[in-house]
Amino acid sequence: MTLNERQDEIIEEFSIFDDWMDKYNYLIELSKDLPEIDPKYKTNEYLIEGCQSKVWLFADMEGEKVKYSADSDAIITKGIAALLIRVLDGQKPSDILNNDLYFLDKIGLQQNLSPTRSNGLLAMVKQMKLYAMAYQAKMEK
Repeated sequence: MTLNERQDEIIEEFSIFDDWMDKYNYLIELSKDLPEIDPKYKTNEYLIEGCQSKVWLFADMEGEKVKYSADSDAIITKGIAALLIRVLDGQKPSDILNNDLYFLDKIGLQQNLSPTRSNGLLAMVKQMKLYAMAYQAKMEK
C-alpha cells in the first residue's frame, strides 16, 4: 500500500467520528496496535526532544525500506506514534521525504492537540524524516 493510500485510509476511519472525544478514544485504541519497541532502544539516545511525554523512536532499513518502532509513556502520544508509523513504516526513504503528511490536517489532529502535544507531533515527524534522510544518503553512497 502506498503512503497516500495509507493516509486516505486513516482519513476515512476518522471521518466516522463526529467529536474529538471519540477521536481521542480511537487514538487510544490505535496505541494498542503499536508494535513493542525493543527495550534496548528505550534509552536517551532514542528519546525525541520536544515531546512533553517520553517518546522513543527507532528506525532501521530492511532492504530499501525504512522500518520504524516506537513507544511512549503517554497513551495518546503512543496512539499518535502508531498513526505515524502506520503511514511511514515500510516505505522508501525518498517517498517519506517527498511526501506531505496531509492526513494530519484532514483528520484535524494538529488543531485538536494541546500546544505541547502538537510540538511533540511535529518533533516525531521531524525525527522520522531525519531517519529517512540518513538512510537515503546511505543508499546513495
